[in-house]
Amino acid sequence: MASACLIIIGNEILSGRTKDDNLQYLAQRLGEWGVPMTEARVVPDIEAAIVQAVNECRRVHDYVFTTGGIGPTHDDITAAAVAKAFGVRLVRDPEAVRRLQAQYAAGDLNEARLKMADVPEGAELIDNPVSRAPGFRIENVFVLAGIPSIMRAMVDSLRHMVVGGAPIQSRAVRFQLAEGVIAKDLGALAARYPQLTVGSYPFYRQGQFGVVIVLRGTEGPALERANEELNAMVRALGGTPVQETAA
Repeated sequence: MASACLIIIGNEILSGRTKDDNLQYLAQRLGEWGVPMTEARVVPDIEAAIVQAVNECRRVHDYVFTTGGIGPTHDDITAAAVAKAFGVRLVRDPEAVRRLQAQYAAGDLNEARLKMADVPEGAELIDNPVSRAPGFRIENVFVLAGIPSIMRAMVDSLRHMVVGGAPIQSRAVRFQLAEGVIAKDLGALAARYPQLTVGSYPFYRQGQFGVVIVLRGTEGPALERANEELNAMVRALGGTPVQETAA
């Protein structure tokens, strides 16, 4: 099964000023396409850090996605850093320029905005139906905008570039028992279904401990059997299982 990684680029994420809203959307979409996200990193707007992250991740994962740093300002350095990571020139793409010309009125397409047409040599453009300034793909690295609405539109437009497998399905069960109560039986359940991932996510609400167990996998029948066994296990331990929608 192919794997994917997300590199979130931006000082504003690391400082806490901006909340990242892109990881969840990308992970869910990739899961629908049968490509699990197995790693995510956050790096600053520093060229060396971006180059290092891109080179490390593209050698390990089938697909690498970056978000952020492809706008018109001085700190938007992702395109140049990705070009450096691949050892190619940063060039002004004529088609990207054409798209920007269609977006801006005469006289408004200044040099700063034209910077958004600069891509690594040999890159393939990724459509941006929201604001026209494209992302791009070079080999297995996909460079996307950081603004969530634009990033999501770009992700939807690049579906044909990603070859996945069977969709990843999931089931979630919530109940008011502590993790220590269910740990032994849950471990046994996970051992019986090695083709699934079994995640345990505790919570504490209104003075009570509880857990949400999430089952994930591509094999529907096995997922349904494991879900049934999980519900029976919770009841046997004195809990009341509630089926939830799993993200």
